[in-house]
Amino acid sequence: MLTGVVRDWHREEGWGVIDCDATPGGCWAHFSAIEADGYRELTNGETVEFTAEQAAQDCYAYRAVHVWRAGTEPGDTTRHPSGPSDAYRSVLTVEFDDDADGVAH
Repeated sequence: MLTGVVRDWHREEGWGVIDCDATPGGCWAHFSAIEADGYRELTNGETVEFTAEQAAQDCYAYRAVHVWRAGTEPGDTTRHPSGPSDAYRSVLTVEFDDDADGVAH
């Protein structure tokens, strides 16, 4: 397990870079590696814990495999509870017209 600080997070693209002494030059991180409920993103300057592998990813020599907020355990999202989200909401309204015979079709 490593501890690092988020250097840069590209919210629109879903990736960023984590700085840590063990990953010189930075560690590339994708939102899919973040262990959290709901919308998964990091914040610039945030301290995180993570595991990484050596891999050439977008000019970085390291890629994060799992990332979680400092002070929590991997997979522990109780400090960031989920609930109804405004990230996606859909409404469907169905209306029927009555025919001349008064029967809805």
